Amino acid sequence: MVIDDFRIDYELFSHTLPDKYFPKGANWLMLGPSGPRRLRLAVEHLCQYRGGICFCIDLDPRWVVKLIKKGWMEHLEEYKKHCIDQAITILTAGHDIKCMFATPKLLDSLALGLEERGTSLAEIGITGIFSGGTEFTPQSTRYCIEELFGGPPEKSGIYMTPTYGNTLMGLACSKPVTAADGYKISYYAPQPRAVAEVVEFDDYSTPVAYGGTGRVKLTTLTREFFVPGFMERDEGEREMPFDTYPWDGVSGVRPFHEFAASTTVGVY
Repeated sequence: MVIDDFRIDYELFSHTLPDKYFPKGANWLMLGPSGPRRLRLAVEHLCQYRGGICFCIDLDPRWVVKLIKKGWMEHLEEYKKHCIDQAITILTAGHDIKCMFATPKLLDSLALGLEERGTSLAEIGITGIFSGGTEFTPQSTRYCIEELFGGPPEKSGIYMTPTYGNTLMGLACSKPVTAADGYKISYYAPQPRAVAEVVEFDDYSTPVAYGGTGRVKLTTLTREFFVPGFMERDEGEREMPFDTYPWDGVSGVRPFHEFAASTTVGVY
């Protein structure tokens, strides 16, 4: 039934990307989980909407979960290494890839894999990276920008935009991440299609104060889909509006503490 929302979500997201680092017509690499989800199709549509060709690495998250459950961590590492090898093969084959999607852990592995081969993301021509996952902390973001990329965009030539999202929300864009702000990441849902609130843990109808910690509550209303007051599996801090997104945001996104121990994140 929901056949166009993912296209609309990613077209809206496209308009938030700076053309200087995500040039129109550039080719993309999709390095992330495929499987029974819309992410691969959505990134491919984003690339094509911007006029490029999308190269995809087929990482199967269902197989990753099975390996973890069996305790076959050596197999997991080999599988991840295989995916990274495939990505490097594509990136070094002259396909004029300038933009990419990657999860934080795969981005780290890719950068280290390129370093082992005597090159880097900047040297192979990557200028724009769209990445998603709840592992983004100020520390991990600083590591990406300073260690993996070689500095902020004006120095390294690489711009990264962290995102927070899912099938219900679409993509919540981040406020530009800077060293001056301590690499803090604040996300803003794509209103009016989706509204994210940070509410009290013991009263989901009451927003927390700005800077306070609570659970993320999402309301989605599109032509195809309506879900009111859906409680996400995440918590975070409520952030003030700012010029680009004049509505509330959320920072410090992490698994909801009541079931964080049973939630597997960041395995790929």
